[in-house]
Amino acid sequence: MRYIPHTAGDVTEMLERIGVGTLEDLFVEIPESVRLKRPLDLSESVSETELLRELKALAVKNATPETHKSFLGGGAYHHFIPTVIDLLISRSEFYTAYTPYQPEISQGTLQAVFEFQSLICQLTGMDAANASMYDGASACAEAVLMAVRLTRRKRVLLSRALNPRYRAVVATYCRYLSLELVDVAVAADGRTDLADLIAKLDDSTAVVVVGYPNYFGVIEDVAAFAKASHETGARLVTAVAEPIALGLLKSPGELGADIVAGEGQSFGLPLAFGGPYVGFFAVLQKDVRAMPGRLVGETTDLEGQRGFVLTLATREQHIRREKATSNICSNQGLCALMATIFLSLLGKQGLREMAEQNLAKAAYARQRLSGIKGFSLVFDGPMFNEFVVRSEAPVADVLTRLEASGILAGIPLGEDYPELADCFLVCVTEQNQRAEIDALVAALQGGVQ
Repeated sequence: MRYIPHTAGDVTEMLERIGVGTLEDLFVEIPESVRLKRPLDLSESVSETELLRELKALAVKNATPETHKSFLGGGAYHHFIPTVIDLLISRSEFYTAYTPYQPEISQGTLQAVFEFQSLICQLTGMDAANASMYDGASACAEAVLMAVRLTRRKRVLLSRALNPRYRAVVATYCRYLSLELVDVAVAADGRTDLADLIAKLDDSTAVVVVGYPNYFGVIEDVAAFAKASHETGARLVTAVAEPIALGLLKSPGELGADIVAGEGQSFGLPLAFGGPYVGFFAVLQKDVRAMPGRLVGETTDLEGQRGFVLTLATREQHIRREKATSNICSNQGLCALMATIFLSLLGKQGLREMAEQNLAKAAYARQRLSGIKGFSLVFDGPMFNEFVVRSEAPVADVLTRLEASGILAGIPLGEDYPELADCFLVCVTEQNQRAEIDALVAALQGGVQ
């Protein structure tokens, strides 16, 4: 049975109405080289037992932190996840809930979102946070668009040390908006080059975007970037891909950031081969009405009891399209709840202890790796739990050899940074035991452990 009800005549009429000749014309943005020119090569149907057997056989081929010693980071991190998170989010009132269209009858959902917002404000040092975003990359792009709306300027300065996935999503969002995207160089210590930033700032600059920490694991001087940005009337966005770092570092709000966007995957969400994740987004009080998404607020009812309401909803479904700040259509409610439970369980001290373990274990790994012949550390700026290693041998050969011995040693950087084609990014979290780090060192030295 067909699940597409349109007749050939319906299709022709719709194409004529939008001024397109053929269905293929709708896909001009997709390169020819990646289009499938033949029917899908699907095998004959099988029984459920056979299908499950095939899926299990495929699954065991995956390399994961459970099957390998993993030192992968770059925006997705292997952290401890308390078992109770799965138990709580498996309650039907949570996992079946959608964004409430009659919000005030959904007090449990609203309270969970309110607590998420409150925790994000404490972490970021900002005044208000929304009810979550899709992920860190799209949150970063929405922050750029918000800054453009606030300043009514067209120039966007992006640090080259910002996560390449975030930069790519920003470019996609801005493709048809007549915005000028300008890269800011990376200094020798791995931080964004302040001198290059100042040289490129002018009165047409809407926003400056830097990572905190950046993609190379280096901790940026946010206060200096905030000062330089504000002197020209530009806004500063800090993009936080590894929020565990906020357990130790000064908050972006303390350092002068105007908008903080980030990824909450580290807060109790599994790696899950790339998602779903949860973005967070926090702003100053004066800019709260320009923020995308939704904001849940606390109030009291007629009997004086505590209650929660959907205070702001700035998406196009709720208000006139021309007044909407975003077309974001859903918050990641279940993922935001996971992050809320995680942060509530750990508390301030627990998050700090986790951050300290990340810092200490990464420092131990850096010290051990720096003594291996044929390998060297690239940047000497202050690090959190990631760092860049240069290899005299071809990076692809090194990583392939280590993967064969059960070690996922890092992310090759050449595709995103041609000048770092001989380098790879190593991440060490609290989940990496000392024996695993020593095994990585031994493998890089030529042994297998």
